[in-house]
Amino acid sequence: MFIRFVIAGRDKGSGRRQGLFQAAAALRESGRMSAADLERLDELQRWFDEHLARPERFSLSPRAHRKAQAISWFRDSASDQIGRMRDYQALLESYEIAVEMLREKRPGYVVYEDEHQIVAYPFADTLC
Repeated sequence: MFIRFVIAGRDKGSGRRQGLFQAAAALRESGRMSAADLERLDELQRWFDEHLARPERFSLSPRAHRKAQAISWFRDSASDQIGRMRDYQALLESYEIAVEMLREKRPGYVVYEDEHQIVAYPFADTLC
């Protein structure tokens, strides 16, 4: 089983619902966050920078400069990462940004994977 946290807003590149990292970046840029919440957001981001690899690929094609339409999913065994995403969720929801957690058995064509996550180009019937 794979897990993804999303908001209602759509990513311009993929057309899929935005994940929480994108949502948090937009909230930061809005100027609405308190200093304490900005500090918490920075702390969460530092944790992910240290505990989650940045995927090398987001497109079906291995060639450079291809349109990035694949999306990231956590493995259900990535309990530490999922727990920290719930912290992201709580922070976003405190600013009235609704978050939904999706569960999917077949997220799509896998273009990247590691022990905590996969990046997959969604099948037509994939929730995302």
